[in-house]
Amino acid sequence: MIEKKLQAKRDLQARTAALFVQLAGKFEANTKIAVGNKQTSCKSLLGMISLSVLEGYNVVLTAEGTDAEEAIKELSAFMEEKANDAE
Repeated sequence: MIEKKLQAKRDLQARTAALFVQLAGKFEANTKIAVGNKQTSCKSLLGMISLSVLEGYNVVLTAEGTDAEEAIKELSAFMEEKANDAE
């Protein structure tokens, strides 16, 4: 299992959460995101929205599977981009 701790540079609400879930869906790896004591699958839109990740939150991404390394790399890059840089 690969784990990466980072600080979110963007909010993951509705539209942005949907883009994140879509990105996570590209990978076979089992990916999860945690904020505090709450955790959900990166592939679950409802789970992502319920986490209410806001800019500045400390999050932990984990991935397990054949393409786990690539999944963590791309998902963390998405989280570390400023919202206005990507949209």
